[in-house]
Amino acid sequence: MSVSVMLEGWTPEAAPGIGPMGNPLKAGILDLQARSWADYGPKVGAYRILDVLAAAKTTAVFYVSGVLAEAYPELIKTIVGAGHEVAAHSWGQNIIPATQSAEDEARDLDRCIEILERTGGKRPRGWLSPRCTPSPVTTDLLVKSGFLWHADFFDSDLPRRLARDGGSIVAMPFTMEVNDMPLYVRYGAKPEVYGEILRRIVSGWPSLGNRPGCLDITVHAHVFGRPAGALEFARSLAIVRQHEDWAWLTDHAALAQMWATD
Repeated sequence: MSVSVMLEGWTPEAAPGIGPMGNPLKAGILDLQARSWADYGPKVGAYRILDVLAAAKTTAVFYVSGVLAEAYPELIKTIVGAGHEVAAHSWGQNIIPATQSAEDEARDLDRCIEILERTGGKRPRGWLSPRCTPSPVTTDLLVKSGFLWHADFFDSDLPRRLARDGGSIVAMPFTMEVNDMPLYVRYGAKPEVYGEILRRIVSGWPSLGNRPGCLDITVHAHVFGRPAGALEFARSLAIVRQHEDWAWLTDHAALAQMWATD
């Protein structure tokens, strides 16, 4: 069970396309409510999630937008200082690689790498695109830039190595069943549904033949970094601990290192 925290930011002219109000504004109008809602992540939510992880003695990968690292450098230093890995999550959440030219994508990748290295103290090794939607050249750009893993993959239960011209990269599967954004924001489920889905998967795993699989526990700092969600996140980590005969907590960085050296 890989623990991931999404620490997301938007460029100044943009706002989240989905939020607690539900009804989107007319095209061309900046949704300041949605921006304020998202700003909770770096200002408050990330610190609460760090507290939950510390109490659970669990590490996570924090997928960070470059624009957010630029605005909150001390937060990035705090995350790294607590023993967590910082990975790249594009420059801004409104910049989706599939919509960019190869030149623009390469430019934004370079500036994302630069700011995360400057604030976190080391070059990021992992990548997840906004909306998990890469372009046809994203993987090649990541290999060229020396990334260890790329998490925009949904077609397998296990990581695998992808060979590309000039090197290889670990294709990290990313699962959506235990993810606060679709469950809580998009579908309006109660926070406790998050933990119940996790419990159902983990407790029932042996009945499925006990084949190996990597599954994700994902929270967004501006969503489950709030009290109701943080309580459920903590409960979910404890659920995995109850089934340690066949399930354990890890993160994408550790898994990528396993497959890279296999």
